[in-house]
Amino acid sequence: MSTDVTAKSPAPAPPGGTGSASGGGLLHLVLDGLRRNMRQYGMLLALGLIVALFAVWTDGDLLLPRNVSNLVLQNSYILILAIGMMLVIIAGHIDLSVGSLTAFVGAFAAVLTVQHDVSWPVAVVLCLLAGAVAGSAQGFFIAYLGIPSFIVTLAGMLAFRGVTEILLEGQTLGPFPDGLQKMGNGFLPEVGPETNYHNITLLLGLAMIAFVVLQELRDRRRQQEFALDVVPLNLFLLKLVALSAALLTVTLLLASYKGAPIVLLILGALVVGYGYLMRNSVFGRHIYAIGGNLPAAKLSGVKDKKVTFLVFLNMGVLAALAGLAIAARLNAASPKAGLNYELEAIASAFIGGASMSGGVGTVLGAIIGGLVLGVLNNGMNLLSVGTDWQQVIKGLALLAAVGFDVWNKRKSGS
Repeated sequence: MSTDVTAKSPAPAPPGGTGSASGGGLLHLVLDGLRRNMRQYGMLLALGLIVALFAVWTDGDLLLPRNVSNLVLQNSYILILAIGMMLVIIAGHIDLSVGSLTAFVGAFAAVLTVQHDVSWPVAVVLCLLAGAVAGSAQGFFIAYLGIPSFIVTLAGMLAFRGVTEILLEGQTLGPFPDGLQKMGNGFLPEVGPETNYHNITLLLGLAMIAFVVLQELRDRRRQQEFALDVVPLNLFLLKLVALSAALLTVTLLLASYKGAPIVLLILGALVVGYGYLMRNSVFGRHIYAIGGNLPAAKLSGVKDKKVTFLVFLNMGVLAALAGLAIAARLNAASPKAGLNYELEAIASAFIGGASMSGGVGTVLGAIIGGLVLGVLNNGMNLLSVGTDWQQVIKGLALLAAVGFDVWNKRKSGS
């Protein structure tokens, strides 16, 4: 990670004196910071570029309030899956069963609420428990029996798809109760004085901006306390401004339509919670440890089997939550639901900065990767691009992301 700065100049001059020879000044510092933190900021810049391009190509339709709201609703379940998949990949594993598991949970919810008149809150709890059982079963085979995760979750993909067909008898089942429907399609209620915006959404957006800024400042201060490399101050301030502007823009767009979707609040809570888990908890550090260097983690006393088991149990719960969200949005359970969701979640994690070898990745990166795919899908739909070309473009995006990861590791290792 540390570059050879002593070879070019014996003592780097502080900014603000005579400047660089080419008059780079602030621009030189920003570009240098971007080069040294490309893994962290590369896809964030790519997301901004993709949004800007499609906003121009669609004559602004991409950023219409209604379309931004639909973008959130259409991609919420993939983003939920991407969070869990990121943890799995950081731990050095893969999960191919999540698409089938989401379909199974949706079918289970339909059977409970439609056929057996179970109240929807009870059905939600039972579905999350079913996801936990499914995830823990796979985690047991992987962690304690030593069967590769690829094989176990491939078997799970086939088994859950088959059970879904059995539960639904090959037919679509619905509709769901109103309370459950709101989980996938509902919005926060409007309260307060009459304005041109949704008041609660504005308050939540401002609170999120304040939280993000404070969290970034806290993380930077902690890195400095432990004498770790930090982003140059100018680039750090630029990052804060960009993040705040992006969050404010999304807040205003959502608040000018129907407000924040309920599923966005669920997703926001997951991002905050799992972000804290991976940054500040012992369990999060253990996930990074077993993915980065399993023998060293074992020697350090990390209970790798327990950590792996819990990672897959967690993936099962998040897959169940995603299954409830998509079933509620469609207002029906279908035997064909969840097709290729596992590929979308895996692609989101890798595009968002996960490493094939494990030990690298962030929750925010998974969200960014999922948004890249979501904006690509939405933008190409607005441009009437065929699904065949959409698959080609998304495949190339995934290949470029993984290729960049390989190139970046070779460069840093040389």
